[in-house]
Amino acid sequence: MSVLVLILAVSAACCLGFGFVLQQNAARQAPLSDFLSPRLLLDLVKVPRWLGGIGLMVAGMVLGAIALGHGEVSLVEPLLATNLLFALALSRKQSKQPLGRQGWAGLALLAGGVTAFIVAGEPRGGTAVTDPFRHWLIIGAMTSLALLLTTYAKRSRLSSGPVLLALAAGLLYGVQDALTRVSGQRFSEGGLTELLTGWQPYAVLVLGVTGLVLVQSAFETADLRMSLPALTAAQPLAGIVCGVGFLGDRLRTDTGALTWEALGLAAVVAGIVLLGMHPAMPRGAARSEPARDLQPS
Repeated sequence: MSVLVLILAVSAACCLGFGFVLQQNAARQAPLSDFLSPRLLLDLVKVPRWLGGIGLMVAGMVLGAIALGHGEVSLVEPLLATNLLFALALSRKQSKQPLGRQGWAGLALLAGGVTAFIVAGEPRGGTAVTDPFRHWLIIGAMTSLALLLTTYAKRSRLSSGPVLLALAAGLLYGVQDALTRVSGQRFSEGGLTELLTGWQPYAVLVLGVTGLVLVQSAFETADLRMSLPALTAAQPLAGIVCGVGFLGDRLRTDTGALTWEALGLAAVVAGIVLLGMHPAMPRGAARSEPARDLQPS
């Protein structure tokens, strides 16, 4: 594994983790009437803390894009999942909560799972799939699932809506990461003209804005501990599927390697859940409205 990719991906995770906490601190004060509406972004853009969080998230996305330009999606995505460690660190400072057994166990599972997956799978580059059907099949499946989750979230109650929205956003961000790598390759091969004549950079923009609305709506309606674990778990899984599915990423496929890869990903998800549910994670603002269907007014 390249030291440069490691530094870039972990730095990106740090910016993303800090940014998510600041965004949720601000979004939880937004009116519920802005749920799943672009108005939410227009309201939040007036809040300095949210702008700071967005600035950190953008910095994280830029660092992540550079890391994706030097390493495989299947390598970078698990490293980006460590953003939860940094989110917890900032949340602990705000809440003064000790790490405790739950925190240490989540940290060990997340770090150990990422290490096990990378060591066992040995992610490496290969020949990208040129068949457009494979591209659209995988991208279509991910975006369709995200749409289904979002539709159900609008009809569900406050207890489950934020989790579904965060899962949907994570899927979109995973696809966005894969298309970011494709865009970087097009730029390297033909410069700005080659980049702008492809559909990928425009899809990256649309996915980014859509994911942002979903994430802020999830942050607006519930504690960070409900939304961030789902977001952090879905993104690397979707990215790995895209990386192996059509970007040509290669993983070891012998029985022992596959077993450790599966165990590693399971440990990552378990660690994410434990850390995301830690008492130090910020709570949402108390809402005067009773639990109701999440429908934009």
